[in-house]
Amino acid sequence: MQMLRKKWSEGKAICVGLDIDPLKVPDCIRLASPAATILDFNRKIVEATRDLVCAYKPNAAFYEAYGEGGMSALKTTIQRIHDLAPDVPVILDAKRGDIGNTNEGYLKMAFEVLKADAITVHPYLGADALEPFLARADKGIIVLCRTSNPGAGEFQDLFVNIDEEEAAVLDEECCASCGPKARFYEYVAYQVSCRWNRNGNCAVVVGATAPYQLADVRKIVGDMPILIPGLGAQGGDLEKTVTAGKDSRNQGMIINLSRSVLYASKEADFAEAARQEVQRVQTEITQILKGGMS
Repeated sequence: MQMLRKKWSEGKAICVGLDIDPLKVPDCIRLASPAATILDFNRKIVEATRDLVCAYKPNAAFYEAYGEGGMSALKTTIQRIHDLAPDVPVILDAKRGDIGNTNEGYLKMAFEVLKADAITVHPYLGADALEPFLARADKGIIVLCRTSNPGAGEFQDLFVNIDEEEAAVLDEECCASCGPKARFYEYVAYQVSCRWNRNGNCAVVVGATAPYQLADVRKIVGDMPILIPGLGAQGGDLEKTVTAGKDSRNQGMIINLSRSVLYASKEADFAEAARQEVQRVQTEITQILKGGMS
């Protein structure tokens, strides 16, 4: 998390999601195998944007889909980021979460084999199952809270019972007949910020497609980092996102951009086009934070 804070102090809030589809990259960079294409494409994107971003976030699924070659490309991509941009953290977007013994294996893969700096996890099995992750004070543990997909509310917006102490923190009123309740995503945010974050290594995920929920979560977690996917192709609004997601220091946001950056051009200038897109969005973020946009 220290690397993120340094990047925020430099005015950088954008995370580039390295979710590469070899069939969508420009023809000029397609190589003999999908894994080779992914690796070369990633290198050029990182070289073009490394001085502009606060993080990189490869999604494991895009690499696992190509088997051994894809996983080798993921490992090499992370190592290249460490070499080319040693002060930029790498978030492995894997959404892990199982019983504690199984999580030990996920943890070893993420942090010892791939050497990521942070990982996304889901909270469904509870804190005891996630303990192997939470105990890693040297790594970022980013917990799914209110996601960006259209069906997120199916479970995440359901009401759950909470006790009086939790209600006070969540600013929820008690109902005489049923007691205090909170939305499930609110309760996750409470648990992560108030109970799980003893090592100061936690963050939460809230989608840009849910700006009102994002504002709720920001109130609950204070200045904890929030990873925010869902802009660009998913339809999130940048101004609403920044307004809802900023912390008390106008920082605290890891704003993820993937397709809009990766495929900013279908020609040989794709890396420069990616850089320009990151610059454009970062300029808008800065203007919003300064009150320069309505």
